Amino acid sequence: MPVRIPAATRTEVFCMGAGGISAFAPFYLMAPGAEERLARQTTKWAPKWERNITMFKNPVERGVQRMSPPVARTVQRVERNLHLEQAAQRTDRGIKKSLDKMNIKKIDMTLT
Repeated sequence: MPVRIPAATRTEVFCMGAGGISAFAPFYLMAPGAEERLARQTTKWAPKWERNITMFKNPVERGVQRMSPPVARTVQRVERNLHLEQAAQRTDRGIKKSLDKMNIKKIDMTLT
C-alpha cells in the first residue's frame, strides 16, 4: 500500500506561497508594461489596505509595548553572559603576539 503524503498545513501553504511570490517577482517586474500594471493595482488596492491596516495597528502597538521591556532585559542578560569585552581583548592579544612573531612593526590598535 502506498504511503500517503500528509496534507499541508496553513503555515506550509503560506510559506510556499511567499517563496513562490518572492521567486517570481523579479520576472514579473522585468516584463514589459509591469510598472503600469503595478501602478494600476496599487491605486486600486491601496485604499482598502490602508482602511484594513487600522484593525491591526493598535493591537500590534500594544503587543510591542508589552513585549519590549522583557526583551530588553533578556538582551542585556545575554550581553552580560557573553563576555564580549574579554573575547575582544583575547583576540587583540592574539593578533599582537602573531605580529610580534612575524617581526612586524607594532600598530597601535587600542580598544576604545
